[in-house]
Amino acid sequence: MITFYLFLVLLLIPTIWFFYGNKTAQKIKLKNGKLHSLIHYYGLFVLLYSLLPSIFVYIIILVGDDILFSYLINDYIPEKIKNSSDYNKVIVMTQIQNILDGIYFGEQPDWVKLASEKIEHWSNLSLLVNYSLTISISIIGGFLGFRRINPDLRSRNSVETIIIYVLGFSSLLAILTTVGIVFSVIFESLRFFAIIPASEFLFGLTWNPQFEGAERAGSGQEGLASYGSVPLFVGTFLISFVALCIAVPIGLYSAIYLSEYASKKERSIFKPLLEILAGIPTVVYGFFAALTVAPMLRSGGTLIGLDVASESALAAGFVMGIMIIPFVSSLSDDVINAVPQSIRDAGYALGSTKNEVVLQVILPAALPGIIGSIILAVSRAIGETMIVVMAAGLAANLSFNPLDAVTTVTAQIVTILVGDQEFESAKTLSAFALALTLIVITLILNFYALHIVKKYREQYE
Repeated sequence: MITFYLFLVLLLIPTIWFFYGNKTAQKIKLKNGKLHSLIHYYGLFVLLYSLLPSIFVYIIILVGDDILFSYLINDYIPEKIKNSSDYNKVIVMTQIQNILDGIYFGEQPDWVKLASEKIEHWSNLSLLVNYSLTISISIIGGFLGFRRINPDLRSRNSVETIIIYVLGFSSLLAILTTVGIVFSVIFESLRFFAIIPASEFLFGLTWNPQFEGAERAGSGQEGLASYGSVPLFVGTFLISFVALCIAVPIGLYSAIYLSEYASKKERSIFKPLLEILAGIPTVVYGFFAALTVAPMLRSGGTLIGLDVASESALAAGFVMGIMIIPFVSSLSDDVINAVPQSIRDAGYALGSTKNEVVLQVILPAALPGIIGSIILAVSRAIGETMIVVMAAGLAANLSFNPLDAVTTVTAQIVTILVGDQEFESAKTLSAFALALTLIVITLILNFYALHIVKKYREQYE
C-alpha cells in the first residue's frame, strides 16, 4: 500500500511540474512574442526531467538492496554452517525469509532469528531511504528542468531526444531479457546433457522421467528413467497440425469475406464477434474440450466404428484451432485491406471478375503478411499448455494417430516443474532441455517461413 502511495506521489510531482512549465512558457511567449516549440513541449520537458531519474533510482535501489542484504548477511551465518559440506546459500536465505513471512518449520536456530531481524531492519531502512531519495530526485529534477526554460530552449528537440533514448533503452532491455532467457536455458540444458546423452534425448522413443534409479547404466533397464523426447515432439506437432487444419482455412476464408465481400454493416458485426475468441481464457477452452468436444468425438467415433480415446489429439487440436482463428483472420484481414485499391482497379480494368482479382491479384500481394499471421498461429499452437493438459492428457505415446492420447512439450515442462523440484536431478533439468530444443525447432521454422515470405515478395515485386 505504501508503494502505491509512492507511485501516486511520483505521478503527482511531475504533473505539477508539467503545468508549471506550461504556464511559464506561456508567460515567456506573451513577453517575447515567440517560442522555438509549442507550449506543451516545455511542460513535457520538465515532466521528463522530474519523472525519469526518480523512476530509475527507485528501480536501482529496489533491485540492489537484495544483493547488498545477501552479502551483508554472511556476517551473521556461523562459520560452522558455512564450512559444512551441504551448505547452500539459497536454502539459508529461504530459512531467513520464512521467518520474515511468519512461516515456521519447527524451532529455528538463534542465528536464523537474528539474521531475519537484521534483514527486516535493513529492509525498513532501505524503503525509507528509497522513498525519500526518489521523491527528492523527482522534485530536484523538475526544478532543474524548469530552470532551463527560456525562449531559446529547443524543447521539442530535447523531448524527442529523451523519448528516443527511452525507446532505445526499452529495446535494449528486451534484447537483454531474451538473451538472458536463452542463456539460462542453455546453461541448465548443458547440465542435463552432462547426465543424459544428447543422442538418447533427441532420438529416444520412450519418455518416462517419473522413476529415478540410484545409478543409471542405461535408459533401457527396467525401473530406470527414460528421456527420449521424440514422443513429446510428435505429439506437439500432431496437435498443432490438427489446430492449423482448423484455423488456417476458416481464418483465411473469414478474412477474405470480411475484407472483400462483406458490407460495412456486416463487417462491423462479424469482425468484433470473431475477435472475441481471442479474449476467452485458455482454461475455458480446456473445459470446453474436456467436457464437450472430447465426449462428442468419442461418441461420434463409436457410431462409425472408430476407437477414439477419451483424451485425444483430435479434441485438443480442434479446440486449439478454434482458439487461434482470430490470429489468422484478424491479421490476414488487415493485410488484405492494406493492398492498394489501385491494384484492384487494374485487375478489374483487364476484365477480371471479382473472384479472379481476389485469387490472382490480392492474395499474392498479401501473401507475405498472411504467412506471417500463420507463423504467429503456429507459435501460439506450439506454446499452448492448458488445452493439452485437459483434453489430450499427459501420456507420452508415440503415435501419429489423432484419435490417440498424446502430450506436448509444454505440458511436460509444466508437469515437471510443478511442486518441489530438485535442480540437481535429471528429471527437473530435462524441462530446460525440452525448452531449448523447442526454441531451436521454432527458430528453424521461423527462418524457413521468412525465406518463403521473401521469395514470394520478390516474385510479386
